[in-house]
Amino acid sequence: MEHRKELVESVMEAAAEYELWAPHDTIVVAVSGGPDSVALLRVLHDISLTRMPLSLICAHVNHGFRAESAEEAELVRALAASLRIPFELGEFDIPSIIKESGLGPEGAAREKRYQFLIATAHRYHARSVALAHHADDQAETVLMRLLRGSGPSGLAGMRWKRTEKKVELIRPFLRINKTALVGFCREEGLAYAEDATNLLTKYKRNAVRLEVLPMLEQHNPRVRQSLLQLAEIASAEDEYMEANAAKCFDELVFTEHGKYTLKRADFAAIPSALQRRLIKLILNYLSADSSFMDYPKIEAVRRGTLQEYPTVWTLDMGGGYVCVRQYDTIVFSSKPLIRQVSYTYRLSLTHPRIKLREIGKVMTMKMLAREVFSAQEEDYGKNSAWFDGGDLVLPLTIRSRLPGDTIRVMGLNGSKKVKDIYIDDKIPSSERPAIPLVCDALGNIVWIPGVRRSMHAAVGRHTVSVLLLSLEDMEQGEES
Repeated sequence: MEHRKELVESVMEAAAEYELWAPHDTIVVAVSGGPDSVALLRVLHDISLTRMPLSLICAHVNHGFRAESAEEAELVRALAASLRIPFELGEFDIPSIIKESGLGPEGAAREKRYQFLIATAHRYHARSVALAHHADDQAETVLMRLLRGSGPSGLAGMRWKRTEKKVELIRPFLRINKTALVGFCREEGLAYAEDATNLLTKYKRNAVRLEVLPMLEQHNPRVRQSLLQLAEIASAEDEYMEANAAKCFDELVFTEHGKYTLKRADFAAIPSALQRRLIKLILNYLSADSSFMDYPKIEAVRRGTLQEYPTVWTLDMGGGYVCVRQYDTIVFSSKPLIRQVSYTYRLSLTHPRIKLREIGKVMTMKMLAREVFSAQEEDYGKNSAWFDGGDLVLPLTIRSRLPGDTIRVMGLNGSKKVKDIYIDDKIPSSERPAIPLVCDALGNIVWIPGVRRSMHAAVGRHTVSVLLLSLEDMEQGEES
């Protein structure tokens, strides 16, 4: 009785600290039939009667692996009946699923188990699924991840609470060791099943439990406690860092059409720990699949962003994603970069407005009296250009860039390559195809919108009429 009280107190303390449940919650309890899950069902039942009103559902999965599976299902059914708790059974032919899915036995069983538990929670409108992972499981998890080469998030081990498909997965026993749970079951006279596969070292977790941990305990008898403390500390610090990374994302990352853009100077100003987290967070937003997010790739992006040269590069992140540096801009994208498209349009006073559908822009021209233009000149920005209406040779041609294009720029003897101007102005190569070129009837490039105006037909003292060109974004629904 004393041990039961201690166990309930410990679980209630953790539940309050991590907000595992609230009064009148419905909780699906995953019960395999082993001592851990049998103890969990009994402890939660005790809490629901004496400490807090909770509605419990007992859920058991029969994987069809072993001859004892049917007996275990009946053991759990009988336990639920004795406590007057509804019982749900899920049965799966895991060997067949392994063949179909290509997953290993552990992976296939885990996937089906969680699917069933979450579906059961949805059916009962339950807030959470309670899992019986305990302190020894946590120590093994942290050690396995340490051996695998995990970062701080992995060293936090299993979480007390996480959400999957709008259902919380809670682990009330993470501070209770296996010995205490087995002892509790024996004291209370609770029947439980022993899984013989727990002794097979072909499973990685069993090998860690039966070989690696005992060897480490020879050097530090409290190594399990140390791993548990590491998980607690890493979990709290990981949450703090994740919150800071999310704050950095909101402040530094510009999001548009599935692309995530940040400035090199902003990135360099944050600590390296946050730099890695920010890259990982961006990749998380790009894709739910984290299999391609290994440390070397994240570090390659980080170092490539901080280095002085080269200032232009593309890094294939895997999974159909790229990270591109264009001078001082870093872009993460799941879409291919804009490809060069070819187009040619005529612009004349009889056709003074054309849609450049290939780049989603509209070009307009109008002729203004010099006095009218002078009164409005300060209203025109970099997406407008003006010329002496008498000197500019019409009609104009609006076209895409061609190799070897040059422009005669004011204040410069001779011509300069358009490509060199783009490089000088640090215009990313991904943005260049979206910039049209405006040519006069003689073939001279007279304007690169937002970039340069040529020396041709400059407005001067003798100008009588001004030809005004403007480039704007095509309005939504205007593409047709």
